[in-house]
Amino acid sequence: MYELNALLREYDRARAYTDDLWRDLTPDEVTWRPHEDSSAIGWHLGHQAHVAHFMIRNLTAAEPSPDPELDGLMDSANPEKFRGALPTVERLSTFRDTVAERVHARIGDIAAGRVGAPGQLTVVGFHLLLALINHEYQHDQWISEVRAEALGHPLPPDPSADRLTRVDGYLVLNPYA
Repeated sequence: MYELNALLREYDRARAYTDDLWRDLTPDEVTWRPHEDSSAIGWHLGHQAHVAHFMIRNLTAAEPSPDPELDGLMDSANPEKFRGALPTVERLSTFRDTVAERVHARIGDIAAGRVGAPGQLTVVGFHLLLALINHEYQHDQWISEVRAEALGHPLPPDPSADRLTRVDGYLVLNPYA
């Protein structure tokens, strides 16, 4: 079974794989939408961070959004055609990095017992990180499809980790395997 610091490393591995999927693309490729009812790669990048922020905020520590203007835009409850224009690639990257730093800080506090209910929050933190990792990989699948099929770029190799497998075509970290 994973401990929290090991899961943080897996979270970093998942984020690094996401970076491998988009960092070499042009800003136009990152913000391009295949059609009106589809999301750009950039939206998925922001959405991954948006979900991580809200899960950390709502399950472990109330804190303000690092970029409140992005909250509505990155919410999957809004249909694609109503999501509006994406921010710059630099802003998306900063948002992702800031959220990841907050995930590390909060989970680090939980792992070190610097919280009011360390045992309970360790259980919450374990499942929260597992969900964040698998959510990152879930959206990586769509990013991969657009990257390879629509934009014609080769895919990087899958990341390698114990208990990382594919299920229904999606990378999944299964701590119970």
